[in-house]
Amino acid sequence: MPRRARSLAAAGIAGIVLAGTAVVPAAAAPGSPHTLPLTSDRTSVAEARRVDSVPTPKLGWYACYDYAECATVRLPLDYDKPKGPTTEVALLRVKARDRQARIGSLFLNPGGPGGSGTDIALAAPYFLGDDLLDRFDIVGVDPRGVAASSNVKCFPSVREQTRAYAGLNVAFPWTKDEEKAYLKSAKAVGQGCSTTGRPLTSAMSTAEVARDMDVLRRAVGDKKLSYLGFSYGTALGQYYANMFPDRVRAVVVDGVLNPNAWVGQGKARDQLQETRLRSADGAYRALREILVRCGKAGPAACSLASGDPLASYELVAKRLRKKPVVIDDPDAGSFTVSYADFVGASLSALYSPYGWEPIVDSTERLLTITDPQSASPARLAEARAALGRLAVQAREQRRFDFPYNNGLETFLGVDCTDAYHPEKLADWSALSAQEDKRAPYFGRLWAWATAPCARDAWTVRDTDAWTGPFDRRTAAPVLVVGNYWDPATNYQGAVTSAQLLPNSRLLSSDSWGHTAYGTSACATGAIDAYLLRGVLPAKGTVCVGDDQPFVETPEPAERAVASKSALTAAGLPARGERKRLPPVVAPLPAVGSLTVR
Repeated sequence: MPRRARSLAAAGIAGIVLAGTAVVPAAAAPGSPHTLPLTSDRTSVAEARRVDSVPTPKLGWYACYDYAECATVRLPLDYDKPKGPTTEVALLRVKARDRQARIGSLFLNPGGPGGSGTDIALAAPYFLGDDLLDRFDIVGVDPRGVAASSNVKCFPSVREQTRAYAGLNVAFPWTKDEEKAYLKSAKAVGQGCSTTGRPLTSAMSTAEVARDMDVLRRAVGDKKLSYLGFSYGTALGQYYANMFPDRVRAVVVDGVLNPNAWVGQGKARDQLQETRLRSADGAYRALREILVRCGKAGPAACSLASGDPLASYELVAKRLRKKPVVIDDPDAGSFTVSYADFVGASLSALYSPYGWEPIVDSTERLLTITDPQSASPARLAEARAALGRLAVQAREQRRFDFPYNNGLETFLGVDCTDAYHPEKLADWSALSAQEDKRAPYFGRLWAWATAPCARDAWTVRDTDAWTGPFDRRTAAPVLVVGNYWDPATNYQGAVTSAQLLPNSRLLSSDSWGHTAYGTSACATGAIDAYLLRGVLPAKGTVCVGDDQPFVETPEPAERAVASKSALTAAGLPARGERKRLPPVVAPLPAVGSLTVR
């Protein structure tokens, strides 16, 4: 099996910065430019009054990061009080290369919540199609509270934050002691954000970001919005489409969260958000399919196929549930791998189109280490050394000192105010165990992520949060893109979201990893064609990912970096340069931790 860069594990929740048939590429598939419906739903009087009462900001663009332009604006903290307190919002653009053929601005959002729009806009030349880069100014906005915008802070200092976060540095709690510590920290975070975190935590719901985006759409000179959102960015796109349905030029959402499931409607308001979204179901489905395909591929392609891959994975899980393994390595020192680490690392791997490789490798190595009598000394040493290298990587990622890192708070600041969550934090243990029964391995992991949102912990609300409806007819279609094997945004989220929106088109892709853009020439071409020309893929189109498990890939695509310093040092890529995968931010951190002592 070819070796590529991978990571068994990264930091825990406190480290958030946060089935198919081949078809011709959609750009060449049957389809015609969309026609505007005779009537579309209109922006409500209340929403129009909120955003239209704000004067169009004058954007003082200045050169930044080698090939981009930056600006900041002050926007109302509360759109019901347009002349009241404001918050600073940062934006960045990469100007269209062909100014004569420029269509307008294309707004991007990488997901999260808490992902930086300015980061993904700066990275856009590395992953977006060249035709998009020729004809659109690529614009990214850091949502209020996030990155270069005014920052939310739920604690007065890093010292208090570190104390509050103490129980959260696990992928999810497994032992009773871990649960106790996790609940204590979740309570502290919820309370901190509901007090010290104000006023931003009461004004950073997705609806507020959609309002900001509408004002900024006007500020860049566009009559209607062109938008591409990934992961949680699909919620933002759907919020905008339903709040401002007559102001849509072209909206594409890729890796889709069903907005009704995200918010929680009716009796579902008392459920865990995971019970509604079923992210764990998507992750388990992808993991199981990889292991099944491993068995079919045989030992020459997949080393676990010398036995039963499904049984081997469960055997490792069973051993680690019973007792974590402590490994001594001369380079990494002493480190521990727990059951939660193993599951969290599997989810991290599944975010990548090539995730089957680290899943097979880590399972095989842990089979050896948890039963050292079954392996030769050389094989045991190799397994320890390989995991040791990953432990060193994990140690570097587990640094939460200066400066203040508000990534978890940006995630929760949106999720806890957007959505309804169960009343009692004390119920999370029993509720998360139920999730594991439905979706083995991953149910607990996804369930525990929102524990600080319990209503007896997180008490601050955004009174202007949008809770629907999410079935408005837009002036132009919404292209809804779902990936069969997405481990974070279940494919059914795309199916049901497309069913909600009367003027939408579902594009399915038999792809691997989180989101579809860049993983399939077919899906990428269809998205580009719609944004450029309004050409929708034919109804029922199913694309196929360019990379499939246990099939050799000559040149696997790397994910574009989202570091502004690295992008600035690298400079602007040339037209025609090989594209990378978008730096998408999942609606949960890449989780799983190796405890290094």
